[in-house]
Amino acid sequence: MNQLRPFHLAFPVHDIAAARRFYADILGCREGRSAEHWVDFDLSGHQIVAHYDANARPVSVTNAVDGDAVPVPHFGLVLTMADWKALAERLRGAGIDFVIEPHIRFAGQAGEQATMFFYDPSGNALEFKAFADDAMLFATDDAGAK
Repeated sequence: MNQLRPFHLAFPVHDIAAARRFYADILGCREGRSAEHWVDFDLSGHQIVAHYDANARPVSVTNAVDGDAVPVPHFGLVLTMADWKALAERLRGAGIDFVIEPHIRFAGQAGEQATMFFYDPSGNALEFKAFADDAMLFATDDAGAK
């Protein structure tokens, strides 16, 4: 499984119109196929699908990661650092409230990364991150030890 292929993720939303505005207008996702109760979005070549669920409500579970209360579940992308910075500014300009403000996590450690968390209008948590060196994506503290 070395060749990267697009992933598919279906998730609940309680307002299809709000999901369309958020994913298309804020995140810049191109809309694909849709019907009355679902809509496909192109998230950097990956297929994410918002499915209507009148009872969809956010889950309020968090796990501690490097001093932050990380919402679980969540999804997102690993961006280039330049794209991550541009997205952070675009989100700030759109008035998005961050659950975890854009910052550097694991500073000076294996896996150092820029990260930010925020919710979509239905309460789905998203994380977008970036690495100065993509080789650090799966790095561990003992990566150099043999």
